[in-house]
Amino acid sequence: MDQLIHNVQRSLRRGVPEVWEDPDVARMTAENVTEHVLAALAGLVDAVEPGQIRTPVADPDRARRLAQHGTPVNALLRAFRLAQGVILDRLLEEMPRLTDDAALISAATRKLIVTMTEYIDRMSEQGVAVYQAERDRRLQWRLSVVNEAGLRIGTMLDIDRTAQELADLGTETFADLVTVDLLDSMLRGHVPPAAGPLLLRRVAQRTVVGGAPSSTIRLQQLHVSPDGSPQARALINGEPSRLAGPAEMPRDVDGGGGAGEHRVHSTLVVPLRARDCILGVAEFGRCRNPRLFDDEDLLLAQEIAARAAVAIDNARRYTHARSTALTLQRSLLPQHTAEQSAVEIAYRYLPAEAQAGVGGDWYDVIPLSGARVALVVGDVVGHGIHAAATMGRLRTAVRTLADIDLPPDELLTHLDDVVLRLSAEASPDGEPAGDIGATCLYAVYDPVSRQCTVARAGHVLPVVVSRDGTTDLLDVPPGPPLGLGGLPFEAAEFVLPEGSLLALYTDGLIEARDHDVETGVALLRHILGQPAASLQAACDTVLQALLPPDRPSDDVALLLARTHALGARQVASWDVDPDPVAVSRARSDVARQLVSWGLESLEFTTELMVSELVTNAIRYGRPPIRLRLIHDRALMCEVSDTSNTTPHMRRARTYDEGGRGLLLIAQLAAHWGTRHARQGKTVWAELSEKEPAGLVLGDLL
Repeated sequence: MDQLIHNVQRSLRRGVPEVWEDPDVARMTAENVTEHVLAALAGLVDAVEPGQIRTPVADPDRARRLAQHGTPVNALLRAFRLAQGVILDRLLEEMPRLTDDAALISAATRKLIVTMTEYIDRMSEQGVAVYQAERDRRLQWRLSVVNEAGLRIGTMLDIDRTAQELADLGTETFADLVTVDLLDSMLRGHVPPAAGPLLLRRVAQRTVVGGAPSSTIRLQQLHVSPDGSPQARALINGEPSRLAGPAEMPRDVDGGGGAGEHRVHSTLVVPLRARDCILGVAEFGRCRNPRLFDDEDLLLAQEIAARAAVAIDNARRYTHARSTALTLQRSLLPQHTAEQSAVEIAYRYLPAEAQAGVGGDWYDVIPLSGARVALVVGDVVGHGIHAAATMGRLRTAVRTLADIDLPPDELLTHLDDVVLRLSAEASPDGEPAGDIGATCLYAVYDPVSRQCTVARAGHVLPVVVSRDGTTDLLDVPPGPPLGLGGLPFEAAEFVLPEGSLLALYTDGLIEARDHDVETGVALLRHILGQPAASLQAACDTVLQALLPPDRPSDDVALLLARTHALGARQVASWDVDPDPVAVSRARSDVARQLVSWGLESLEFTTELMVSELVTNAIRYGRPPIRLRLIHDRALMCEVSDTSNTTPHMRRARTYDEGGRGLLLIAQLAAHWGTRHARQGKTVWAELSEKEPAGLVLGDLL
């Protein structure tokens, strides 16, 4: 009997080698062979009908386990037929030794073949039925895991979270530990090098055995994939691997037992490929589960890894696009405000929640001539990179228009034309389509007169807070939003006491789902009326009180400005008679004032500039003429008259007697220009106390 069983097993090892590769399957096959041989021989001895022979109780479970191990069904059928052949051959060899009756041997042979054939057919049918049922169940389970992967992986556009979702799903379904490594070059948006070591970053890992695996690689740690390793093959060729043992060096997982109790004994190495691009590699290991991974497990790992790779690639593309958009917006918004003495500034900007982290709101602080400052807040319709790009173009236009000292209402008129042109450029037929719209508030504060001139284009009203905490809305005449065209803008003038707080903001700050705009404005006024340690603290308090804990539903820009004033000690002015003789008196007055300010080093240069400016005003302007000096961060010299003629610099010819005045001023001054008022103009020049401008006489001749 033992020899027969041994012969059957030896035949199966040669004919069906795949069932002996896995030790667990081999042991189960040996047990199955023994029980079937014993059952078949017992049926022959007892002359039991083939349909009545008792089959091994464990036979259905073994067929089920073969299906679970991924053993092909044809291997099961071949094993039955090979065993039948070995048993028949052995029994037929023994018959002539028992009798010489040929008829009896023939009848016994027919009976033996019929019995064995019917028994094997019955076992095959039962085994295939159980095997197929288990295969169908595993197929349904695999489909459910893949479906669950589609629901659970990629819930957010975050690379690390998506990779961790892959690791979590893998350990909850068919693996004991999972690691996810991504190419560091892909995370940075670069193409991986064609040669050289592959640098990976560990972005996710999880184990269900006693905590984290005892790997020397930590999260976010960089490591190199060795050449020729399964990981390297997966990254270079996109080739998955199924290994008996760990993919790297042997490593243990802390399971609370002795050393080696939970050693990794089976590993799947699967590339993360999306859109013909390999992003990294995922490893699935088993240490507590005694079963080795089979081909179906590898197929399942590839399917969920493919879904995860697409989600990771989406997150990677989103991250790179968002980074590009943020870089663009940071370059478009002011990185820091220019130094000026007119106001103390604090500002905040928050993009909307559902976009790429960028929006169309902007703010700006623009120093102007005469120690004045322009405060700007605007809001482009829409969100995202297109709104940010439009915002950048409008902010540039505002700074350009402010540089020529246009009054607020005229500046908004020109800005409205800019929006109309941008809208026409975006329209296929070249006509303004109204797709580009914006609101803007432009204010100019003069610290000498403490006068603030404000105009708005469809924008919310600014809030002013006095030193005693009283708040009010500046009554600025309404203007149409930018981009409508053909409608006028009107400015309003206010005198602000020194220390007043001016709040400029966009509607995203005061609009919310739980209250209307009026309620938001009232809440803003209440908060601004409360004492604050600093303007920065006031900004934080306003945002915390008016905005939800997460990102707001609309872009938000907030600009706070506390006004300062320049007193009589910093400003000196004189009325100038329209007589050439008055030029010398003006030089003398300026010299005395500079001495009182301790600016003797600028005396010669300033007298020369004053002489040229006053002479031009007397010769080409109209009285009254007024000279003013302002000593702030720089020395500013201004000459005003009631003429609207704008002076222009030109290069005088060799024998020209005039035409060198403005060229001389341009050489002496750090900045100079002309600004127009309702009546007349002011020509101004600015001298730096730190680096006085040099005069090259040869260039002026």
